[in-house]
Amino acid sequence: MAKKLFVGGLSYETTEATLKEAFAQAGTVESANVITDKMSGRSKGFGFVEMSSDEEAQKAIETLNGKEIDGKNVTVNEARPMESRPRDGGFRQGFRGGDRRGGFGGGRKDRW
Repeated sequence: MAKKLFVGGLSYETTEATLKEAFAQAGTVESANVITDKMSGRSKGFGFVEMSSDEEAQKAIETLNGKEIDGKNVTVNEARPMESRPRDGGFRQGFRGGDRRGGFGGGRKDRW
């Protein structure tokens, strides 16, 4: 069964091909993804690699964690399941409402 790994600390120039090539040292790479910003298309500095077996994934962690890829030392560990997030645009309950006048308080009142 395939095992997904998190790869952090990537250089902004690292491509999926580079990632796949680096992890191929440890075994068969099922997939390699560099996460990019939706607006700019620029790398966010992390990605995911899926190895074909648990043994190969463990070997990749031992071999590549702390090693240099494209000039930066990377962190490699087992990927955790994605946590569910609220679907309300990022605002959590308790942070809605409030004063909408902005943050320009203070000053002298006799100016106007």
